Amino acid sequence: MISGMDFTSAHYSVGSRGFLQNKSIPLPRIDNPWKLSYHPKWRSVKLKPELNLRSLASSVHGACELRISQIGVTPHTSSQTCKHVVVIKSNHPQNADFPKYYSRRERKPFPIPVVELRRAARERKKNSIGKPKRPVPPPRNGLVVRSLIPLAYEVLNARVKLINNLRSLMRVVPVHACKWCNEIHVGPEGHPFRSCRGQRAEVRKGEHQWTKATLEDILLPMEVYHLYDRLGKRISHEERFAIPRIPAVVELCIQAGVDLPDLPTKRRRKGVIRIGKSEFIDANEDDLPDVVPQPPPPILTELPDSDIAAPLNAEETALLSEETIKAWDKMRSGAKRLMRLYSVRVCGYCPEVHISPSGHKAQNCGAYKHQQRNGQHGWQAAVLDDLIPPRYVWHVPDVTGPPLQRELRSFYGQAPAVVEICVQGGAAVPEQYKSTMRLDVGIPKDIKEVEMVV
Repeated sequence: MISGMDFTSAHYSVGSRGFLQNKSIPLPRIDNPWKLSYHPKWRSVKLKPELNLRSLASSVHGACELRISQIGVTPHTSSQTCKHVVVIKSNHPQNADFPKYYSRRERKPFPIPVVELRRAARERKKNSIGKPKRPVPPPRNGLVVRSLIPLAYEVLNARVKLINNLRSLMRVVPVHACKWCNEIHVGPEGHPFRSCRGQRAEVRKGEHQWTKATLEDILLPMEVYHLYDRLGKRISHEERFAIPRIPAVVELCIQAGVDLPDLPTKRRRKGVIRIGKSEFIDANEDDLPDVVPQPPPPILTELPDSDIAAPLNAEETALLSEETIKAWDKMRSGAKRLMRLYSVRVCGYCPEVHISPSGHKAQNCGAYKHQQRNGQHGWQAAVLDDLIPPRYVWHVPDVTGPPLQRELRSFYGQAPAVVEICVQGGAAVPEQYKSTMRLDVGIPKDIKEVEMVV
């Protein structure tokens, strides 16, 4: 509760979740007494009293939106006053909500609702009446999109560079992993929040037991089946052990045009001839001239742990962090562009991913109520976070300062583990991750200061 505070000396504003930020337009001093009440779960801040509404409305502009709600108006006498509620909402996209946690007992939401998909299909069918059928464009006809081949090589090299740089940064930036659950933390010591959901968590009252993390804790090993022909028959349940499994990003790049000698794939020079909805035959390519093989672009290789060297000083660590975060953004942005044309499927109940227009038939889903589905996957369109899942960790505002406090959990932000490692290594914070990191939130020193301000 604040009464008669001078806003000319301290610059504060209200974020999208109601937090006081230290970057905004300064408000002039209001002579009339007023009060500000706030709760962390509120979406706005209410100002209640007798205050000069005109002066407050004239001072709040640009970054904030002022809305005055009249609760009750009575004649202004010595015993009765006019009461108003002033709601200040911020349009500044600084503080955003964390990604929603989905329980394993519920299905993942579709990227596009089924109702919208059916409506679009009806529109396409209606517009195609009386018009000749258009030829199927690549990659649906079995050909490779030539313009995306250089992008596929860039994504593959960015992934290799990211892995090598992370192994080097993890030798100077400490990363902790819980022994009982899949939660990780980047910082000198593990966070004190009691959020463990692992084995016997009720005995430990939700406290984590921190150990040293590995690269697989930061970059989840998403493996998929490698397809020799992406338009061929679907993988049956009996073939699940005969087909190799490789990283999902590597399989996406192979289908997009990357040629790896260890993982051969079928390349067509003519589009397939469709017989039915799911039947086709390959076109005759005997009349085509022989292709002169051209040297492919250079492909980076992953270095073993014995050849990984830690950065020598802080300047080298900062340069390596900047290079790592650029590789992370290049891999994600490039994979997102490839997913627009090359179909990626994900199970709605488990993290299984398949790079194909239709999923495989292996009955290896062990998610909630898999007995009712006989272990079959519920395939749906995948998003980028399904292919490259970001491991969100708590953002440490000051590594050399005091550790995170359990009572101030609602004031801290979160960021992907790769981004947090690079930021603590000295890299600049990317613009797209500032919304969840809450960099401009004024963090109190202790719980007493929270009770004084809120």
